[in-house]
Amino acid sequence: MTSPTTTSSRAVAERPVLLQVRDMTVQFGGVTAVNGLSFDVHEGEVLSVIGPNGAGKTSAFNCITGFYKPSAGTVHFDGADVTGWRPARIAIRGVARTFQNLRLFGELSVLDNVRAGMHVRIKQNAFDAVLHTPRFRRSEQEATDEAHRWLDFVGSHGNRGAEVRNLPYGEQRRVEIARALAREPNMLLLDEPAAGLNHNEKEQLLDLLRRISSLGTSVVLIEHDMGLVMRVSERIVVLNYGKEIADGTPEQIRNDPAVIEAYLGVEDPDEADEADGPDETTDGPSEGGRP
Repeated sequence: MTSPTTTSSRAVAERPVLLQVRDMTVQFGGVTAVNGLSFDVHEGEVLSVIGPNGAGKTSAFNCITGFYKPSAGTVHFDGADVTGWRPARIAIRGVARTFQNLRLFGELSVLDNVRAGMHVRIKQNAFDAVLHTPRFRRSEQEATDEAHRWLDFVGSHGNRGAEVRNLPYGEQRRVEIARALAREPNMLLLDEPAAGLNHNEKEQLLDLLRRISSLGTSVVLIEHDMGLVMRVSERIVVLNYGKEIADGTPEQIRNDPAVIEAYLGVEDPDEADEADGPDETTDGPSEGGRP
């Protein structure tokens, strides 16, 4: 009998591939942040990239979105080789992202922050803006309507005319995601979206991620909250010291010895003998591991 996990993984594999990362390497001087990373993201898939701090996750994101140029390897998105493209060009192609630290325009209103995310879609030029042509007024109203729609979608129902810097942290996260979605991307990359959120906010985020996926948008997230990762992900890629050590379903990752070792570490038998004495035995992994 086929297990639900196997059925789910087959269903994901049958979807068209949207993103292909092949042999990506990122080096800073003598430091290799990412070492030969390869993985795919399928259309409508929710994929998590996890690993201990310093594993190279954000560096990989920065290469995919054009903020870094990989030292080696390629990035293909929606059939095009986007390796080394500028971030704006990749955004126009259909990629949106958020960052570990909020990058909102603090003095702008909630609504204007989301409207700012639509600059790649607004159909107007400098002439329209100066003369306030009918096309300018029409596009501005369309952008406003779209911004309200995406704020509703992410569950932000507060004062949209307020400066965004005055909102609670969790609300600012919602606004940032709404701004990314306002581009109507084919793929959304989220860098630690649950960081700083309380339990209720994380549950709301979980529901939001599922609703984003239901739109047909691929979601790729870096996240340290393993409970959230295991509940929302269809597939998980695990990095350690810049290298991919596992790629599979949540159930496969949960039981993968290499992943367990990366997070918990393994006990040195010689050190265990010294600590416990010649007549003592130990079993099970240590709880020290990598910080």
